[in-house]
Amino acid sequence: MNWDLTQAADWRTARESIRDGAPSDVARLLGARATATRRAIVQQIDLAQQGHIGGDMSVTDILTTLFSAVMNIEPSDPEWAERDRFILSKGHCAASLYATLAHSGYFPADELSTFMQPLSALNGHPNRNKVPGVETNTGPLGHGLPVGVGQALAARLQGRSGRVFVVMGDGEMQEGSNWEAFMAAAHHRLDNLTTIIDRNRLQQGARTEDTNALEPLDRKLAAFGCDVRIVDGHDYVELIRALRPGSDGQPVAVIANTIKGRGVSFAEDRVEWHHKVPSAEQVATALEELS
Repeated sequence: MNWDLTQAADWRTARESIRDGAPSDVARLLGARATATRRAIVQQIDLAQQGHIGGDMSVTDILTTLFSAVMNIEPSDPEWAERDRFILSKGHCAASLYATLAHSGYFPADELSTFMQPLSALNGHPNRNKVPGVETNTGPLGHGLPVGVGQALAARLQGRSGRVFVVMGDGEMQEGSNWEAFMAAAHHRLDNLTTIIDRNRLQQGARTEDTNALEPLDRKLAAFGCDVRIVDGHDYVELIRALRPGSDGQPVAVIANTIKGRGVSFAEDRVEWHHKVPSAEQVATALEELS
């Protein structure tokens, strides 16, 4: 199977030029990589016959921007002490993370064909002990940000320069542990911590605002001491600007407005595609739309 990742090395070595390039060049380069990632997501879920395609698609542009243009990483040395650290708190969207890690050179792209297969390292939720580039095991919602707070505080105490990035789902914001973590991050003045909320407004079975309303989310985060930035979560230039380091001791919280199922017409903004497997015909349609 062709995983469309042949230019991964070029992107990995060109992070600074992508980040500092003309907006049109940034959109073209990152857009091409995100499209390849979305194709890999469809292929993984088709082979495994399980997965979370809606949230995988909505978070892809965020992950592409982080790994291609923002984070200071070294895929050939995943345990490099000064690296930036990334936590996918919405761990059920592992297919997007795995494709992104393969793009970035952490492991061969051919391994994506083993997604959720017996004895595969690529489980339905990321496992630090199995997959290079995964910083902590995630899956239970509300756990990623507290771990991120601990990692950011540890970096401060150890004098390390690396930043910590946590990507969360908006449905996950209903977990009280996240608000405790935001409070602790502000108390400890962790401006080396950036949280990105994938605000697609859908969760399993319903819309977030019909389940346990989050709005006004920006004001709530600000009240908890965050430097709040609101962006189009599918606009690479906006994302790069919003993901600049924090200052004055404030943790950064980015609300990234996204579309669940982005890039696949039959899945966009549809609650049933939180956890659904496309038919063979739908797979063909999706790959055609992502060509």
